[in-house]
Amino acid sequence: MDRAAVLSGLGTWLPPRVVTNDDLASELDTSDEWIRSRTGIGRRHVAEPGMATSDLAVEAGRRALKSASLDTVDAVIVATTTPDRPCPGTAPLVAAQLGLDTVAAFDVGAVCTGFLYALATANGLIAAGTAHTVLVIGADVYSSILDPQDRSTRAIFGDGAGAVVLRAGAPHEAGALGPLVLGSDGTGSELIMVPSGGSRDPVRAATVQQADPYFRMAGKSVFRHAVERMAEAALDAVAQTGWEAGDIEVFIAHQANLRIMHAVADRMQLPRSRFPVHLDRVGNTAAASIPLAMADAVTSGALRPGQRTVAAAFGGGLTWGACTFRWPDVHPV
Repeated sequence: MDRAAVLSGLGTWLPPRVVTNDDLASELDTSDEWIRSRTGIGRRHVAEPGMATSDLAVEAGRRALKSASLDTVDAVIVATTTPDRPCPGTAPLVAAQLGLDTVAAFDVGAVCTGFLYALATANGLIAAGTAHTVLVIGADVYSSILDPQDRSTRAIFGDGAGAVVLRAGAPHEAGALGPLVLGSDGTGSELIMVPSGGSRDPVRAATVQQADPYFRMAGKSVFRHAVERMAEAALDAVAQTGWEAGDIEVFIAHQANLRIMHAVADRMQLPRSRFPVHLDRVGNTAAASIPLAMADAVTSGALRPGQRTVAAAFGGGLTWGACTFRWPDVHPV
């Protein structure tokens, strides 16, 4: 390919409200030790009532545009499981609030793998010449779909948004996206789901008492699938790039659970130190996880220009994906 999608801007935003493990312990049968030992999470950011996914996405998008020194782009893609409304999509509203006029804008729904699916979509738009620049945003307000009495999901998830700007460039440039490996397995769709509210089980006035509008997850099964699929996708992407697994200098893993990240590292025979950790301070932020982890790794010095990098994620669907690139000289806002 003579035309590649190159990462040229990075921006993030987290709602100001912080909920610690001790805060959760004051409401639920849990403790800081229980949560940390099982997830590695110490706190998370939670949106205030009335704060929607588009609000977070706009803030992250604005910062990514500033990082890329751009005022506009040709398209906006928002990866989310928690759109402002079931209809219409959230991306057109985000584009309008960013002052991007009538650019193409649409949502991608692949749960925690959504950001990588959106990257792949943007990559295709740029490779085809349909767009020269694309703003890709991962944003979720999972607090809006969590059962207030479910200590397992409330301990894991946080709210947030992260965004990148991709521009057309050359494959040899730092930041050029390498092979994107994507996969799915719908036979496991019930392992991660919100049971009610869709066309399968619509919420009606007559059945509202029986409806289950909350996020549900079969943790043990998800753990096994996440480790296997993220490692396999990463190894596939690395092989297609012409690297060996040991060539990976930084592995930006979806920040779902520290034990999952360590298991992926062990499975790939990589030092755990090559996996930057951000979830201890923000929890699992779903589609926002990878760009938030990227920004934190750059800020901490764990991710530096020129380093061989892999990003990989796993989410509901079941879905998974991975991508390679050399980190560019991009600074997050």
